[in-house]
Amino acid sequence: MPPNLGSNNRWALQKRGKGKMTALAKPQAAAALGGASALRKNYLETLNLVERLHRQLLDVIKDELDRRDEREINSVQALLLFNVGDQELTAGELRTRGHYLGSNVSYNLKKLVEGGYIHHERSEVDRRSVLVRLTRKGEAVRDMLRELFDRHLVSLEAVGNVASDNLEVLNVTLKRMERFWIDQVRFRL
Repeated sequence: MPPNLGSNNRWALQKRGKGKMTALAKPQAAAALGGASALRKNYLETLNLVERLHRQLLDVIKDELDRRDEREINSVQALLLFNVGDQELTAGELRTRGHYLGSNVSYNLKKLVEGGYIHHERSEVDRRSVLVRLTRKGEAVRDMLRELFDRHLVSLEAVGNVASDNLEVLNVTLKRMERFWIDQVRFRL
């Protein structure tokens, strides 16, 4: 018979057998499972929020384009122009930095070139690469989004109840999740 371990633990061990845990391990396992289900719930909620937030951002951009009577481009294309910014990039760099899907970038770049928002030319260094940069028309859309985001900053804390330190913690967490997902793919975890 196992020794008495005090009033909090009647028995340190139960009968040993297949699939049985010690009496001491049961509360720890239950706590771990409870923690895992809380982690699971929070993780799945985060995945859902990230997806919804991206769609909502595109809706906010679309609303601004509609208010400015800009009907030639869509919100994805406007965000792409914003992400190009003042840089000269290859389509591959846009995919890497902007996290766009390959065919999505190619299609949208073609439309933006046709619409006069982006100038493109072959790289003199690597003739296989095409360099893109904004035209004056593209810069106007980029500036429109800068103004939109600056307007948001004015009321983000007062109306949205989101302070700078909230964003700092959020950004650190999202970067960690990004790194985790990159490692999942890279190392096939």
